[in-house]
Amino acid sequence: MTEVLFYHLQKTGVDQVLPPLLERSLERGWKVNVRVGVAEKLEPFCAALWSYRDDSFLPHGTSEDGPLADQPITLSCDEENANQAEVLFLVEGAPPSAIDDYQRCVLMFDGRDDQALDAARSHWKALMSSDHDITYWQQNEAGGWEKKA
Repeated sequence: MTEVLFYHLQKTGVDQVLPPLLERSLERGWKVNVRVGVAEKLEPFCAALWSYRDDSFLPHGTSEDGPLADQPITLSCDEENANQAEVLFLVEGAPPSAIDDYQRCVLMFDGRDDQALDAARSHWKALMSSDHDITYWQQNEAGGWEKKA
C-alpha cells in the first residue's frame, strides 16, 4: 500500500515548495523520483534544484546525465523507477499511475489553476477506490500545510 498525499498549493508555486520537501526526504534517507507532467518543465526544475539555496544543492539527475540508478533524486516524465526510490513526487500534471512500487506518493497541484484542480479531483476519486492510504493537505495563508482529509 502506498501512502498518497495530495498537496493543494494556494500561495506558492511548486518550484518553491518542492526543494525543501526533497531535502527532507533525503535527510530521512529516502531516494526520490520527481515525475514532471510537462516535458518543457523538466529542465527548469532541474536548474532550480541546483540553485534553490546559496549554501547547498540537491543532488539529482535526468536521463541526459547518464544512468539514474545511483542518483538520490531523479527527474523525468516517464514512469520508470530507475533509482528504486521510496518516494514519488508528481508535479505539473503528472498522473498518479505506476505508484505501487513507492512507499509514498505526493501529488502536488496548483489550486489557482482550474484545470489542475479538476484533474486533482478526478485523481482523488479514482484513488479513493484503491487500497492506498490517502490524505489531503491544503496550503494555508501563511504557506504552511493543514490536513483537510
